Amino acid sequence: MADDLRARLRGKGFRLTPQRQLILDAVERLGHGTAEDVLAEVQQQVSAVNQSTVYRNLDVLEQLGLVRHIHLTGKAPTYHSTSGPQHFHLTCRNCRCVISVDQDVAAEFTARLRAEHGFVVDVGHLTVFGHCESCDRSDPPEDPHAQPESPA
Repeated sequence: MADDLRARLRGKGFRLTPQRQLILDAVERLGHGTAEDVLAEVQQQVSAVNQSTVYRNLDVLEQLGLVRHIHLTGKAPTYHSTSGPQHFHLTCRNCRCVISVDQDVAAEFTARLRAEHGFVVDVGHLTVFGHCESCDRSDPPEDPHAQPESPA
């Protein structure tokens, strides 16, 4: 795999630096992580790697199709490896757990969007928000946007 990765990088004018390898390995280990998560993971092995190195290399790895970013919250993008099967994400609004779901689960939905709207869905960037099974069984958190009830 390392030779394939080296050839792929070289074909695009890049080298497989030790930092790139560390960052790619960190993304693989994390499954889903922000750039800050990747930095913390890398710094467990090499403390000299800084934040700008992580951001720069995540951009390169994304250009090469080795990682993707998604938006699982309203905050920083989350990165994941493209080495496994293509998937989309379910994100719990309450506990923030992330569930990866095989793209085939959305096949009927994406086929309908294409047929009715001529729209091709990039499933890898799809995030569906809701509540996981555990949170759905518990009392829902208060909605900070809910209007207070007026006294009767």
